Amino acid sequence: MKVDAILDLSDLSTVPDQIRHLESSGYDSAWTAEVGHDPFLPHAVAAVSASRIELGTSIAVAFARSPMTTAYAAHDLQVASQGRFILGLGSQIKAHVTRRFSMPWGRPAPQMREYVQALRAIWASWNEGEPLRFEGEYYRHTLMTAMFRPKPSPFGPPRVFLAAVGPAMTRVAGEVTDGLIVHGFTTERYLREVTLPALGEGTARAGRERGDVEVTCPGFVVLKGGPHTAERVTAVRRQIAFYGSTPAYRPVLALHGWDDLAGRLHDLSVRKDEGRWAEMGELIDDEVLNTFAVIGHPAEAGAELKRRFGDIVDRVTVPAASGLPDGQLRELIGSLR
Repeated sequence: MKVDAILDLSDLSTVPDQIRHLESSGYDSAWTAEVGHDPFLPHAVAAVSASRIELGTSIAVAFARSPMTTAYAAHDLQVASQGRFILGLGSQIKAHVTRRFSMPWGRPAPQMREYVQALRAIWASWNEGEPLRFEGEYYRHTLMTAMFRPKPSPFGPPRVFLAAVGPAMTRVAGEVTDGLIVHGFTTERYLREVTLPALGEGTARAGRERGDVEVTCPGFVVLKGGPHTAERVTAVRRQIAFYGSTPAYRPVLALHGWDDLAGRLHDLSVRKDEGRWAEMGELIDDEVLNTFAVIGHPAEAGAELKRRFGDIVDRVTVPAASGLPDGQLRELIGSLR
């Protein structure tokens, strides 16, 4: 099992130190999230700082960008990292794509399948000299002149991972990508009963093996023993509440019989006052919290991660900024691997 970390993007000047710390602690990869910062730019810094670990986006919002724009950024980062870049994509939800990014919204799963196929066609044009003749329902790429063609990557194209919650997008991951990024808002039961069967349907549809798709499970992990543990637990409660208020993620709660909680969270989320977020977090009781999150001292957390996911995922995410001594982090990472 590989062990991943999420980079802190609040100050790009700290990225080299973060990368060195992750490599010395034994982490396998460093990922960026598209929340308040661009997910690609930090990897331009990380790529020249890292000597071993993989670098990836978890996630970059696909529908906010043309496949061509994404292809250029990912190609350059693949070369700069010497073949260690992973392009992690996600669809986001309609409100953010249309109202935050001001981009069109189609049928997410078919559009994402076509998006990845367009990326593959563009990279084949650059790396293998194939004519660029991609024409689909959502994307059309038929022009590539010498001036705009980058040099071929000596490392080939980057791997493409796809974030998914529902079965339709999960099947797309199985059909056309190299990896599935399981959304943090998931549970062991949902992963086993809904996600992995859908992934298997996708790989079977494409004539692929289940092992062709790497499964990464971010989840929520709070390591006890460092400072501010209580604050991190509160933050996780609020994050679970935030995701739980989104209708697209409601099936995860419904599987556990928590439909009523989903409705209450959504009702609070549409209120206009800022205090609603704290109130929503208070609705996440210990049963819900511990179903979604792994909380414990390093040895406990490692054992629980292995119990829940050891036989079904290829990589897990463990927070690096936990305040724990490096030795404890290395011990935890070693036990998972």
